[in-house]
Amino acid sequence: MIRRVTNPLDAAVAKFARLQSEVYFDPDALIPLGAIRMMLASPMIGRNNILLVAEEGQQFLGGVLFHYLKKPNTGFSSFMGTTLESRGQGIARKLHDVRMTTLNEIAGKTVEGVFLDSVNPERLSKEELSEERAVGADPYQRWQVFQRLGFCKVNVRYEQPVGGPNGGPVTNMDLLFCSSVNSDMIATETVIQTMTSYWTPWLGPLAAKHHAKELRKRATGERLELLDLL
Repeated sequence: MIRRVTNPLDAAVAKFARLQSEVYFDPDALIPLGAIRMMLASPMIGRNNILLVAEEGQQFLGGVLFHYLKKPNTGFSSFMGTTLESRGQGIARKLHDVRMTTLNEIAGKTVEGVFLDSVNPERLSKEELSEERAVGADPYQRWQVFQRLGFCKVNVRYEQPVGGPNGGPVTNMDLLFCSSVNSDMIATETVIQTMTSYWTPWLGPLAAKHHAKELRKRATGERLELLDLL
């Protein structure tokens, strides 16, 4: 069963926070439990924070934390994962489908689609690949899952503003998008508005606008191609 968690103190919130470290190798990329609880407890103007979890009885199977961004009418997914024991059961597909339905319900109309950023497997070092596999993860398999769910790579050089070497940007990630209308292009302005909205609570409005402006400089034209992941 997939359910939406609205109580920040729901036991599933802590289980979701723990799941991140169980299935992903980089602790700096994970969302702390306190931050998840704060997002669920504190409404934001123009942004809804949503946590869905998959359960079977008392067994926790996985979850997804994502956001509805009103101005661009898009979603952004911060983290989705399933337990190692529940893989191969279609849990990711169920979470994704309910995520899209939930975004449309909150928007009161069809959203443009949902974004996420993800490490490009081809830009990981041998050490990072080993660290992934040590926790039972494989970045190539992760991209296969994303591709099956309908995600494509936005054809623009993407940088996560902070979290990289010496506090600089993370440069081994790509921006992915799952279109609600199965388009092979996306408006550059939709990308810029989405990232501005997503980054603002994290970086502050001035820094968010600055990094979105830099992203716009790297874009080519008013529309960007959506490319196959693999």
